[in-house]
Amino acid sequence: MKKRTFGARTWKNMLAFAQPLFKREETVLVGFSGGPDSVCLLHFLHFLAGKKHFEVIAVHVHHGLRGAAADADARFCRGLCQKLDIPFLCYKKAVRSLAKKLDLSIEHAARKARYEAFAAAARKTGACKIALGHHLDDQAETVLLNLLRGTRAEGLCGIPLRRPLTAKTEVVRPLLCITRAEVEEYLEVNGLPCVTDQTNLDDAYTRNWIRLQLLPMLEQKQPKIRQHLAAMAAQLAEKLS
Repeated sequence: MKKRTFGARTWKNMLAFAQPLFKREETVLVGFSGGPDSVCLLHFLHFLAGKKHFEVIAVHVHHGLRGAAADADARFCRGLCQKLDIPFLCYKKAVRSLAKKLDLSIEHAARKARYEAFAAAARKTGACKIALGHHLDDQAETVLLNLLRGTRAEGLCGIPLRRPLTAKTEVVRPLLCITRAEVEEYLEVNGLPCVTDQTNLDDAYTRNWIRLQLLPMLEQKQPKIRQHLAAMAAQLAEKLS
């Protein structure tokens, strides 16, 4: 890892933020889509696992929504895990059928399918942690999304750093301390490939509109709006805990 050429302050921040989330000898699942955030997370935790002596297993969820593109993403994820010598699990889910059966949107059905897959993988492997690649920009977007939808104070806490998934397993988010730009820098510095989900570019989805339209407009008035929203969410979460 070329950590010395990656911003020293960012690297130090990542280590200080993530290390308390993990314990020696435990098994950690990593939600691995192949996108930039999950590639950064998997590579970073692969390094940290060597330092703190825990096991990392990648979990990829194939939603059955994008045909050949989704198949290619699964192959990419498997291949990168082979290169890094990381165990790889792939779960296929029929999200459209699930959405119809439960009267959910495709987006909500996909999220439900992912967490069902993560819980199944945790039972299979005995993992006590599931690490997901949400970062600081995701936090800012979530706060704004909840605000637009109408929310109680809890909604302004955004994405929790950690939360229980099952009685024996919790979800943790080791990248909440860094921005999307820092994720992209990490990939560039370490020469890491990733895949792009074209649905993330469609601003018909409200979250995408917030990311592609609203936040850039707010940033013109306040360049640190993302950091301010994330800091507010963290402070409010602490007060409400």
